[in-house]
Amino acid sequence: MNCRSNGRPDFEYENWVWQPKDCDFIQFNGTDMLERLRGKRMIIVGDSMNRNQWESLACLLYSSIDPAQVEGIELKSKNSKIFRAKEYDFTLEFDFSPFLVQLDVNHESGSKVLKLDEISASADSWAGADVMLFNTGHWWVHLGKYKTWDLFEHKRELLEDMKIDAAFDLAMRTWSRWIDRNVDQNKTMVLFRSISPEHHGDFWCYNVTRPIMDDSYASLFPKSLSTIVRDTIRRTRTPVSYLNITNLSQPRRDAHPGLYRSSRWNVILQRYKRRVPSFVDCSHWCLPGVPDTWNRLLYSFIFNSSEYF
Repeated sequence: MNCRSNGRPDFEYENWVWQPKDCDFIQFNGTDMLERLRGKRMIIVGDSMNRNQWESLACLLYSSIDPAQVEGIELKSKNSKIFRAKEYDFTLEFDFSPFLVQLDVNHESGSKVLKLDEISASADSWAGADVMLFNTGHWWVHLGKYKTWDLFEHKRELLEDMKIDAAFDLAMRTWSRWIDRNVDQNKTMVLFRSISPEHHGDFWCYNVTRPIMDDSYASLFPKSLSTIVRDTIRRTRTPVSYLNITNLSQPRRDAHPGLYRSSRWNVILQRYKRRVPSFVDCSHWCLPGVPDTWNRLLYSFIFNSSEYF
């Protein structure tokens, strides 16, 4: 999501930084973070917004050390990424699991089935990490052609008419059970990131170059799903920290890629002029940009967690 490299002509979005009032917010220190995580493994799990955060953190850490110390960014597949810092024996991984539970696209019924009682098939790769950062939510509210499941499965019964809130709650309970059964709370720090705001409708991001400067932003994401996440965290026996990035990100409609999610933006503009809105990305974030602040918050959690590091 390097918007500058992709041709975005304005760079002012790179200069805006969130800062809390009446509070000292620790500056990101990549070498200190790596030293605290020496010999450890971090995994970031979730949808493409968490991939956005993984990309940000990989770039921040890469720019903090001698490139010769970096084994490289290894792309295992489109759903998995790995960054290794050799001198620190540190691994930063990303696993694409947008629901955290299993989506079976080859179900015997012939339908795409979201299995609410079954953790993601890639969960074995999460186990043993020293830091785990999760998110989910965005894919649960996709409608029409963007909806990725046909049926839910709960207690081995296929269901079509379950409300999203109920399905999401069951999935979060499945995730919570996995955490309690598979995480050593004396070794592993678990975090859950809140919803990343999108900017559509009255707050469309297209060709916007400045943040929203008042409190007018109104989120379209269902508050009930965010409440379920917080309630799940409270119920989980294993301590889970809530990385709340939603409010600090809401004013930043200027910081999305828009057309500059691709270096072919000029081709899109010329060839698909009437369909430009369908190509504009007002969900993900340019880098450098907003996810760098999320990672600054993540670093502050690590900095203040002496029981783990």
